[in-house]
Amino acid sequence: MPQIIDGKAISQMIKDECRERVAVLSADGKVPCLAVILVGNDPASTVYVGNKKKACEYIGIKSLSYELPETTTEEELLALIRKLNEDEEVNGILVQLPLPAGINEDTVIKTISPAKDVDGFHPENVGKLCIGQPGFVSCTPAGIIELLKRSNIEIEGKECVIIGRSNIVGKPMSLLMLRENATVTVCHSRTKNLKEVAKRADILIVAIGKPRMITAEYVKEGAVVIDVGIHRLEGKKLCGDVDYDDVAPHTSAITPVPGGVGPMTIAMLMNNCVEGFEKR
Repeated sequence: MPQIIDGKAISQMIKDECRERVAVLSADGKVPCLAVILVGNDPASTVYVGNKKKACEYIGIKSLSYELPETTTEEELLALIRKLNEDEEVNGILVQLPLPAGINEDTVIKTISPAKDVDGFHPENVGKLCIGQPGFVSCTPAGIIELLKRSNIEIEGKECVIIGRSNIVGKPMSLLMLRENATVTVCHSRTKNLKEVAKRADILIVAIGKPRMITAEYVKEGAVVIDVGIHRLEGKKLCGDVDYDDVAPHTSAITPVPGGVGPMTIAMLMNNCVEGFEKR
């Protein structure tokens, strides 16, 4: 039987650690503050923002919520971000993506101060990750590293294959695995012989956005499989990019969907908020 990597339990552990750190800060009259901006009423984004607010409340982080109408212009949004950049009380700024049509996401990300970019998306923070300097790291990849370490899965010296090269998961994930001394291969839609490449992996990380695409044919016997995908099928059942029932028997450890990588993203966002405040 494979080890089922419990993202709910590990994320709760991280949130509890953050709560203790905030309690120490609060005793000195200091409280981290996260500003969350939601533009429009995308249902999934509304749920995510609600979950972030609940996590802030649990940990003791002050949260400021800005829920802007769909008709908000790019300049109005940028003006709010600049105002929050200047606000000394705010130490983290998060703009919920995706943004409505007509607002350039790159411009918005670049406008957030790198020192308050708790999502880890600003080019300066991505550059720091590239050259091994400290900075905010994208929450999902950082969460995957925590899942592996806290599940006692060795990374150093292992062959890691990442399927997917997005700026939010695939690319930063490859840099973090390199930092942990893994040997890393990044695959994508143009990769030839994907099954053969994936089968080399001691640790296979899948972030491709296609439900149940990865079957046992892609997985080396005894590999660790991390599934970043989440999809809602007919009947509202959730699944990942990995065909869990087919793949799990061939692994030494695997993340379920839901309850694997998903809960880690908010936990690491909270960790980034607290860490950023402590460093300041």
